[in-house]
Amino acid sequence: MEARLPAHVEVSGLIRQVEAEGGFAAVVKKGQREAGTILVVLAEKGGNARVFERMPQPDGSRSWHCAKSQDIEKQQEFTEYLERRASQDPDLWILELDIANGERFIGLPPAIS
Repeated sequence: MEARLPAHVEVSGLIRQVEAEGGFAAVVKKGQREAGTILVVLAEKGGNARVFERMPQPDGSRSWHCAKSQDIEKQQEFTEYLERRASQDPDLWILELDIANGERFIGLPPAIS
């Protein structure tokens, strides 16, 4: 099992990295300071939003995967997904990063458009 940074430290680091590169970052929902789960909403100029969440793997590690993509014609579904996840987990952090190729900040290759 891999060591985990406290959630607030990881969130703070992501915000600083994105802002240092000219992007926008904001905490949408603040979760449990030490061990809360983190959802990262990646967007580019306010659009093309995707939700990434780390999921446990059989080897005990946790890797990021895209849990939901925003459908431009069904934007309410995306908002409802975030609200549902937040209501299921009071310790959940939701962090929005608005920057090109945001996947690089969570260690993933850029999405193919």
